[in-house]
Amino acid sequence: MEDLRYPIGKFQWNREATAEDRSRHVAAIAELPAKLRAAVAGLSEVQVDTPYRPGGWTARQVVHHVADSHMNAYVRMRLAITESEPLIKTYDEKAWAGLIDARLAPVESSLRLVEGLHERWVLLLRSMSAGDFARKFNHPERGLTDLDWITQVYAWHGRHHVAHITSLRQRQGW
Repeated sequence: MEDLRYPIGKFQWNREATAEDRSRHVAAIAELPAKLRAAVAGLSEVQVDTPYRPGGWTARQVVHHVADSHMNAYVRMRLAITESEPLIKTYDEKAWAGLIDARLAPVESSLRLVEGLHERWVLLLRSMSAGDFARKFNHPERGLTDLDWITQVYAWHGRHHVAHITSLRQRQGW
């Protein structure tokens, strides 16, 4: 049986990323805003408030989570590029998804946020050298983490959450 939590599988880190790999990951990050918008296009309020799996977030919460998470990733990258191994702060994504704005705000607000954020993020990513991708931040739970890792994670993260919504649509026949 398919694990509804991981419709595209769990994240797999390529420790030996090449320039070509990075280019693919950046392309995935660039494509996310349009794919996320397409995933929720035409959904009714009842449909957008349907959990993608039993006990899971609603499609609305997923969209808002993508905005929240990707904002944090972007800031972490900027810190790592401009500081020497900065200590970053974690956040409780489940608590954030439970806040009223994540439960009730129109998805359009986060779709627009993701579009603007990714426009800037992709510009930054495309300007980075191999040395920039090797820069690190200090994650309280992961330790030193390089920007190659976070780029790969967020290329996967966007596809992962779009698949939550598209697989829900497919299962529900929407």
